[in-house]
Amino acid sequence: MVKWYRVKKVPKTYTISKEQAAEIEAIRRTVTDKRIDKRLHAVQLRGEGMKNPAIAAKLDTATRVVSRWVSDYCSKGIDTLMGGKYGGNRRNMSLDEEIAFLSVYKKLAEQGKIIEVSEIKLAYEEKVGHRIGKSQIYRVLARHGWRKVMPRSKHPNKASDEAIEASKKLTLKSGS
Repeated sequence: MVKWYRVKKVPKTYTISKEQAAEIEAIRRTVTDKRIDKRLHAVQLRGEGMKNPAIAAKLDTATRVVSRWVSDYCSKGIDTLMGGKYGGNRRNMSLDEEIAFLSVYKKLAEQGKIIEVSEIKLAYEEKVGHRIGKSQIYRVLARHGWRKVMPRSKHPNKASDEAIEASKKLTLKSGS
């Protein structure tokens, strides 16, 4: 009779040197994003000899999250901790690219031409290579200080044509 035993998988232990911890501490001084600082702090504490459960308790996070941060740092480097962890593509262009893209439309606007958002949206889609929602174009424009200005056909409080004619008649009679 053969007995089967379940083999328990031993987790891989990552070690971080004191020099790496000191380097991370120096980087933390320049970081302004508190989420990135928290990741870097966890790896720094691991390099200073703390264990994952103690780090998790100190930073008020889960042990498995600390383990993942340490693992990512050891296998992929510090850049994995420095990036934002939001999914999706929030921006299709960098800020400088957006400024360059909108400069054409800014010149047209300064010349007094009317610019439609649909026209900007089509050009934006062509530049990034895929379709986008209209709200994204409005966010890009708002980010660069553009606002929606639309010429109105008439003043909202304009008097009716009859009232204007009656006023002209009264003005002519009282002026004579």
